[in-house]
Amino acid sequence: MENKSSFFPGIRKLFAYYKELGERAIAQLDEQQIAWRPNDSSNSIALLVHHLTGNMLSRFTDFLTSDGEKPWRDREAEFDAGYESKTAMMQSWEKGWAALFSALNDLTLKEDENRVVYIRNEGHSVQDALLRQLAHYASHVGQIIYIAKLQKGDAWESLSIPKGASRQFNDDKFSREKGLRHFTDKA
Repeated sequence: MENKSSFFPGIRKLFAYYKELGERAIAQLDEQQIAWRPNDSSNSIALLVHHLTGNMLSRFTDFLTSDGEKPWRDREAEFDAGYESKTAMMQSWEKGWAALFSALNDLTLKEDENRVVYIRNEGHSVQDALLRQLAHYASHVGQIIYIAKLQKGDAWESLSIPKGASRQFNDDKFSREKGLRHFTDKA
């Protein structure tokens, strides 16, 4: 009897999806744009990446064996200092995601889903901890996308279906994938 988890491949795919969305948004920006903040109480993309990286390194280093809030993490500093360059920021981004995917790669068995891990001394099943982090990272990637889109304006390259193109996208997708016309088409 196989004891592999069906949860881990799906959550890996979702983490990879949000990583890619963030990267595609950041790729549209220059050095100055990653440091831009809409106002003094907002974060720049560089600060968001600094925070995401710090969170990922803390949560996923020794994921199953130590608390996810590591004593060496300085969360407050993540919102104070960005990076000296976009290249440095992206190297940090990759380091954080590498820690996450490395921890995920170690999880395969169905029993791993319900093992207990700790975040700030609060127990969570592995599945719940991963869902918590997915929601956290997706919200920050959404902020990155929004800040990038604010700056790019009309020059923004859509990361999904461009505004005004939903009908054409659906018609193309339905006819291509199923050989059917879209359900809104009249016979």
